[in-house]
Amino acid sequence: MMFIQIDGNSLTFDQIYKVIYQGYSVKISDHAVEHIQKSRTLVEESITNNNVIYGVNTGFGKFSDTVISKTDLADLQINLIRSHACGLGEPFSLEISRVMLLLRANALAKGYSGIRLETLQLLIDCLNQNVVPVIPSQGSLGASGDLAPLSHLALLLVGEGEAVYNGQRMQGEEALKLAGLEPIQLQAKEGLALINGTQAMTAVGVVSYLEAQKLADLADGIAALTLEGLQGILDAFMPESHAVRPYPEQQQVAARILSYLEGSQLTTSQGQIRVQDAYSLRCIPQVHGAIYQVLNYVKEKLLIEINSATDNPLIFADSGKVISGGNFHGQPIAFAMDFLGIAMAELGNISERRIERIVNPQLSGLPAFLSADPGLESGLMITQYAAASLVSENKVLAHPSSVDSIPSSANQEDHVSMGTTAARHAYQIIQNTRRVLSIEAICAAQAADIQGVDKLASETRKIYSRIRKTVPTITKDRIFSRDIEALAADFKTFVQDTNYELAL
Repeated sequence: MMFIQIDGNSLTFDQIYKVIYQGYSVKISDHAVEHIQKSRTLVEESITNNNVIYGVNTGFGKFSDTVISKTDLADLQINLIRSHACGLGEPFSLEISRVMLLLRANALAKGYSGIRLETLQLLIDCLNQNVVPVIPSQGSLGASGDLAPLSHLALLLVGEGEAVYNGQRMQGEEALKLAGLEPIQLQAKEGLALINGTQAMTAVGVVSYLEAQKLADLADGIAALTLEGLQGILDAFMPESHAVRPYPEQQQVAARILSYLEGSQLTTSQGQIRVQDAYSLRCIPQVHGAIYQVLNYVKEKLLIEINSATDNPLIFADSGKVISGGNFHGQPIAFAMDFLGIAMAELGNISERRIERIVNPQLSGLPAFLSADPGLESGLMITQYAAASLVSENKVLAHPSSVDSIPSSANQEDHVSMGTTAARHAYQIIQNTRRVLSIEAICAAQAADIQGVDKLASETRKIYSRIRKTVPTITKDRIFSRDIEALAADFKTFVQDTNYELAL
């Protein structure tokens, strides 16, 4: 059996990818087991010594000064999970929920949460046996942890809530039973350890990042095909101009476009047809390059977050300290997700402008809307409308969520990140942008048919062929929404293929 080991310190995107998309199992490292057990011992000793610890023998939030008797400590934890399970709306995808399980397990394996080993093991067993909690996507403020969504995750471990097992949605207790698992009874600190963290926003962030990275790669190839359809000028991509503005990502995009277009008989040089192309063509390296800069920033923040202890209080077994702090606050991820949403909205914006250039006969020199019979047939006219609608929606979704904060828990929790909202919006922007790029790809492939597929560069011909596997050449008007959705679905599968190369 293929597996990865987690210790709370070294989880990578590649390992997450293997668990979520390639069926790898998860094990706790021996080193992590030692830390988990030591922190649990400190929790139990503190209870024996009547030490007052937030969330162990006190209430939560505004109730933090209410001391709870030893006889009620287990009830305190189950009450916490039930009362905080206030998630609303459509559930997260199973993919995101599974990432959430993995990230919460990794954070607990770090050994600063005071959870019992058997409780963490059940969480990992659910992940390994594909028992996936149904987690509503709305209801988190992104500080005090992702309390509502993670409470729905925790419900599964106590045999409550809902789960999906073998493709069927059912009660959590039934799902555990069918998988051969037994629910646990939460002990002191464990409920809080399960829900006080940033794993909802981070899970959405990880999935969003993985999709966004592949989408940016796709966009470069699609843009290259569009350049051929419009007989674009290659001079703007030559290395000299990018060397004097030395952003590495800009240089990489320019070099990639040139490599895609090597040998093309459709591209032109300055003055051959026109002196300069419009910005949406000429500035591809500058705009796409800046988007890659954002992706690098987002990746850096996510890698830190997935290997962080983000609950409260934190248990430091070696020093004997129990510290109430604020690592649950999602501000770093909130900023990163807002930034990601803005970048991916911009990827859609420039793609939509290229679509307009390719369907507008006054700009393209091609038949109006690439129609086979202009006038009688509208061709791809309305695909540009659809793209414009999506990018307009993206502009609303890209408004930063992190600039908002609403106090909660009677003003004890008086500043929150709204990071989960930022992540959800970024994810939706990515879905919209993938459809915009699908429209551009359809238009670019149709322009290639008109200009002559035999004149394409060898690499863009492979991109063209990949598009044509899903979307046949347009010979007459048809229901184009089917083509757009089919190609968008095909593009989405690229994120699940580690051997993916755009040219294949």
